[in-house]
Amino acid sequence: MDSLEATLRQLREAFNTGRTRPAEFRVAQLQSLGRFLRDNRQLLQDALAEDLRKSVFESEVSEIAISQAEVDLALRSLRSWMKDKRVRKNLATQLDSAFIRKEPLGLVLIIAPWNYPLNLMLVPLVGAIAAGNCVVLKPSEASKSIEKVLAEVLPRYLDQSCFAVVLGGPQETGQLLEHRFDYIFFTGNPQVGKIVMAAAAKHLTPITLELGGKNPCYVDDNCDPQTVANRVAWFRYFNAGQTCVAPDYILCSQEMQERLLPALQSAILRFYGDDPKTSPNLGRVINQKHFKRLQGLLDCGRVAIGGQSDESDLYIAPTVLVDVQEMEPVMQEEIFGPILPLLTVRSLDEAIDFINRREKPLALYAFSKRSQVVKEVLARTSSGGFCGNDGFMHMTLSSLPFGGVGNSGMGSYHGKFSFDTFSHHRACLLRSPRMEKINDLRYPPYSPRNLRVLRVAMEERCCSCTLL
Repeated sequence: MDSLEATLRQLREAFNTGRTRPAEFRVAQLQSLGRFLRDNRQLLQDALAEDLRKSVFESEVSEIAISQAEVDLALRSLRSWMKDKRVRKNLATQLDSAFIRKEPLGLVLIIAPWNYPLNLMLVPLVGAIAAGNCVVLKPSEASKSIEKVLAEVLPRYLDQSCFAVVLGGPQETGQLLEHRFDYIFFTGNPQVGKIVMAAAAKHLTPITLELGGKNPCYVDDNCDPQTVANRVAWFRYFNAGQTCVAPDYILCSQEMQERLLPALQSAILRFYGDDPKTSPNLGRVINQKHFKRLQGLLDCGRVAIGGQSDESDLYIAPTVLVDVQEMEPVMQEEIFGPILPLLTVRSLDEAIDFINRREKPLALYAFSKRSQVVKEVLARTSSGGFCGNDGFMHMTLSSLPFGGVGNSGMGSYHGKFSFDTFSHHRACLLRSPRMEKINDLRYPPYSPRNLRVLRVAMEERCCSCTLL
């Protein structure tokens, strides 16, 4: 811990010198981060394959390319993001300069999970660099291969006086959280999120919590079942289901369930073949602890599709469960694996009531050929994000904020939202030292007349005008 304290002291001293503030420094670090991704693409793909058996396709689409896109966007937009934002003024301040300055927060901590260990580390890092901060990165110890690359290779590309990677498990993370940071960005589950929030509270440190939850997926009777099955199956079984925004359960009528089951079977067969275990396109569960947890969930309801597992290979087949009860374990926790429960409801109202009885999810999905049905689900529910007639495509848009609400998290990021998350928006007013006579209106002795004039002067005006 002496080494950690020395590292944190060095980073804070570097920030206090103003080293990270100039746009030129930020651009140089972002360019270096882009080179890290390009130079080590094969190394990163191999590491992701070792940790999660990710295919090259999934590694590229969900990890490397999305991180590179964030870097590229920040490089294109940085100078405009950094500009002071002029604001409207009232009559009393018409001759003054009023603006919002985006300042770096200082020393920030980013704690990433294991399911998308590159994406969920580098995307917030892009925002932290763009905003001009010094950063401590804490990768997950569960994704050991990516952890090693981030610890041994990434520092060669970044200014080590301003950025550091800290390794370890829960104990080391707990020790890290004992220190004061200017901001903490955590991605993980709600249980650990509460621990992080409690630790941050001791120092009054602001935080972003990107958590998870059970993401509902409502399927209306007016749907093409095969289209729904194709889209839901791809998003549910992508990364072996270990995705915080994956559809966690389906709500549909009994009639739609009967139509959807053969369509899901067809989609799984087309995606992963007769024996999904041999498919190069299906990932694996991260470790035995999570495998045993998921294996226990297979006892819920009735297995309609899949259900096979192999602990030695950390393999669980793409699975669909039916006849699931609301109080069973599979409906009480985020699944985070290739298991999809189907629950039947009698109406749209019943589906919405079911969703609203539970904690607010990170994402919510609705499928229907009738736009009014999708819009009604959107209007009558709350979630971090929403997508109609598809899976988690909303999170691929850097123009949309990505984050949770309530139990699924607080704060957001992606694109400019990341820059804003890691910036302090400082309110600034620059006044003239001259024309003191005007200020007599606000000084004692007070009078009703001065109060009336001052109230008019303090009203915010859209148009410009000249003082008195």
